[in-house]
Amino acid sequence: MMRMTDDQHPPQSPRPATPSAPLPPSDRWAEMLHGRLERIESLLLDEPRQQDAGTQPPAWQRHTRGEPRWAVSVVLCVAVAIQMLLPERLSIHPHWLLPVLELALMGALVVANPGRIERTSALLRVLGLLLAAVISLANGWSAVSLVRDLLHGSPDVGPVTLLMTGGGIWLTNIIAFSLWYWEWDRGGPVARSKGTHKYPDLLFPQMQQEGIAKADWEPAYPDYLYVAFTNATAFSPTDTMPLSRWAKLLMTIQSVVSLLTLALIVARAVNVLQ
Repeated sequence: MMRMTDDQHPPQSPRPATPSAPLPPSDRWAEMLHGRLERIESLLLDEPRQQDAGTQPPAWQRHTRGEPRWAVSVVLCVAVAIQMLLPERLSIHPHWLLPVLELALMGALVVANPGRIERTSALLRVLGLLLAAVISLANGWSAVSLVRDLLHGSPDVGPVTLLMTGGGIWLTNIIAFSLWYWEWDRGGPVARSKGTHKYPDLLFPQMQQEGIAKADWEPAYPDYLYVAFTNATAFSPTDTMPLSRWAKLLMTIQSVVSLLTLALIVARAVNVLQ
């Protein structure tokens, strides 16, 4: 018989691997915890890298340039012109007193910040709030006087005069409340440009979702004018939500004043026309 050499031995099949013994529960929990800790560590290390790569908070949360003065100045001139055109019986006497005071306050604010609203002080802050208060006082006096004429049936109030006067008071009411929103939201225009207040009092849609506005978007006076207009017409917030208590209270007051003014004016005008 022929003897088989070592090279001629038939190949042996590999032995099956012996299954490893399952880890005890304590070791499995330790392994899971170790994995989670590595995940947290990687996230913490990636955050500084993202900041170094150029990511930054939105414009309304960081220090930016102050907004231009011209928009609020134009609207204030419109409010003063409306007050000058109102009948003298609806104004605080002398008729020119409050409009001239408003122009003087506005002139002082323009001299302090002629281009962009970037300089601030306690005096300028007081002057800005005082300007909003004077416009509100003058318009409130005119509204109360008009309601008194409507209730007592003044013979001088015709349908055309009533609608024009009531429309002017209603428009000035929108301007007055837009100034309050603009002056109080996150501490005022200068504080907003410096990003000193983290949480907004009025939540605009651009603050809630990324990608629907430019990266440098931040609220300016036209945005607050729009908020006041929609609140006066819808009698409730529309796309901008009030978050702080003062914002909710101020919007409630504006809605009530606007509703009562429009209801009385329209009812009286319809009655006169009939």
